Amino acid sequence: MILKALQFTNRTLNQYLKNKFGLSDDVVVTNKIIDQNGTVPIENQNKVIITLIHVEQETVKPFYSRSRQINNGNYENKPINERYNLYLLISPNFEEYNETLKFLNASIQFFQINGALDANTSSTIPKGITRLEFEFEKGDGYLQMHNLWSALGAKYQPSVIYKMKLISITSDEIKGFETGITATSNRIKDD
Repeated sequence: MILKALQFTNRTLNQYLKNKFGLSDDVVVTNKIIDQNGTVPIENQNKVIITLIHVEQETVKPFYSRSRQINNGNYENKPINERYNLYLLISPNFEEYNETLKFLNASIQFFQINGALDANTSSTIPKGITRLEFEFEKGDGYLQMHNLWSALGAKYQPSVIYKMKLISITSDEIKGFETGITATSNRIKDD
């Protein structure tokens, strides 16, 4: 589900930027900032890069059942559907600094306009994803960004972080079955 959510975000942001600037070529790539050998990947040049920098489990859980009734009246036990938040680094990487700032500004506009994406706003949302919400991550300012870019092993680029909220990940593995109740007894025990 993580890959589907990132690919969908990439396609949607890419289409927005292509329309906004009248581009024919794709301008958004989902990729790491730096290769293992310490160089900038070629596919990142003159692109807006979406990088997954953190995954966090959502700790607020609604009440729901692990059991689901199947056709024969019995129930199957499945693992609980867990929700996660993904932190995305949006970093334009253009040779010309003005282009970097232009695409950073347009990317921020995209997330302002599309604070949430669902089937009502996009007919191409992948199966299994009902809604994606994006929230600007304020963080601790300059020091946090400096530490992040240092941890990535890269030189700082103008960038922003968005929290993609509530990605559901469910295992299809069945943990067991329970027999359904088919009849009840009305016998009352006499004392």
